[in-house]
Amino acid sequence: MLVDAHAHLDRFKEEELDLVIERAEKDKVSSIITQGVNHENNLIVLELAKKYNIVKAALGLYPLNALNVEVIEGYNDYDRNTKIGVDETLKFIKKNKTKIIAIGEIGMDFKFSKDKENQIKNFNKIIELSEQINKPLIVHSRGAEKECVEILETSSNKKVHLHMFSGNKKLIKKAESLGYYFSIPCVINKSHHFQMMAEIVNINQLLTETDCPWLSPFPAKKNEPAFIKFTIDKIAEIKKMDKIEVENNIFMNYQKLFLK
Repeated sequence: MLVDAHAHLDRFKEEELDLVIERAEKDKVSSIITQGVNHENNLIVLELAKKYNIVKAALGLYPLNALNVEVIEGYNDYDRNTKIGVDETLKFIKKNKTKIIAIGEIGMDFKFSKDKENQIKNFNKIIELSEQINKPLIVHSRGAEKECVEILETSSNKKVHLHMFSGNKKLIKKAESLGYYFSIPCVINKSHHFQMMAEIVNINQLLTETDCPWLSPFPAKKNEPAFIKFTIDKIAEIKKMDKIEVENNIFMNYQKLFLK
């Protein structure tokens, strides 16, 4: 009953992905939420969810991919060549609302863009859409953790998954008090920050993610959903809980956030 709440399966070649899915199913991964990051990518995500029963679709717009957002010089994002604007992308997501489990990957990034005005404008539009179609949000907040939480706090949508959240302990506790969920990545074994997060956040608000193919716990390998089991082991160790108990709690969290 393992769950990968944040993956980018489109980054694997087709023949490679078949094996990734096969290994995930063998290791009892029940659900992989794969993210869209712009319109063209959203189309691929929908096809992957059709092809593999284990894959669930989240359609989104990565903040640095929005055409109206300026990024810092020298920043190269592989999906920045989208030809579709923000409003058209959001219309497409709304049109396909019955095919998706969440809106993601979305959010704000102040590390690689100083264009806060347009990012905030886009983020608010996406939050408004999530309220209209009643879908959870999967939020990227690099360098903008405080601002993201403050904006989310004003929304009536409390179904929020904070992906790779790097805010400080005080901000984590604030987001936890708002009912938001936090995903623990496979790099927890070497990250003091995510070990701290696993320790202080209630088990009822934790999820597991890979962000695959990135952030592998093994330097020579691409990350993949089958590696979630190692994250479960570490969370169980930190919380002094049985591994099956951790698995069950995280699966229930997934159901509460994404399936109700």
